[in-house]
Amino acid sequence: MKILELNDISKIYGQVKALHGVNLAVEPGEWLAIMGPSGSGKTTMMNIIGCMDKPSLGKAFLDGEDLTRLSPSELTAIRRDKIGLIFQQFHLVSYLTALENVMIAQYYHSMVDEEEALHALERVGLKDRAKHLPHQLSGGEQQRVCIARALINYPKLILADEPTGNLDEANELMVMDLLHQLHAEGSTIIVVTHSPEVAVHAQKTVVLEHGRVARITTSPKLCS
Repeated sequence: MKILELNDISKIYGQVKALHGVNLAVEPGEWLAIMGPSGSGKTTMMNIIGCMDKPSLGKAFLDGEDLTRLSPSELTAIRRDKIGLIFQQFHLVSYLTALENVMIAQYYHSMVDEEEALHALERVGLKDRAKHLPHQLSGGEQQRVCIARALINYPKLILADEPTGNLDEANELMVMDLLHQLHAEGSTIIVVTHSPEVAVHAQKTVVLEHGRVARITTSPKLCS
């Protein structure tokens, strides 16, 4: 079974078609990049995949669940239980420590477990920074806290929106190394990016133009 299927998806805002007849299938364990110029529909597609919006037309399935039939509260539950979101802007709570920011995701999912949250931080190399507030962390460290938070509930899909957009080259490499580790462990990863340097890590790249899939390319060397 496909982890994600978009069948003839369109999204219409007034007279504007942000997406038009998009079809896409993602296998479990696949790494996909979504690219395109500003206004091509990348953000709209990410919002639909991430259960933050619904298409105007067509069907969207995540792990066999028809997202187009779900209520807003049901979509929230799917997002909480099956999707790990990584944002360009981090979205960390400023007055909570790194550890507490990771534990927030546990709180909305099940029971908080400090030891498990510490282990998640250890996986991203930040166990020794667990008690630090976001302003005490570098941009790369904040992004790694976001990755730990995204992983804590063992999501079916990791969805990353420009995950290296605010990072310098050294931290970009570190974040991409983490994504490679997760992919090697079997995670399904979708990265929305404008950067060819980030997209080259994916197995497949979907290029959007004017709300349509212009082309899909496969990497000559599959990520391991």
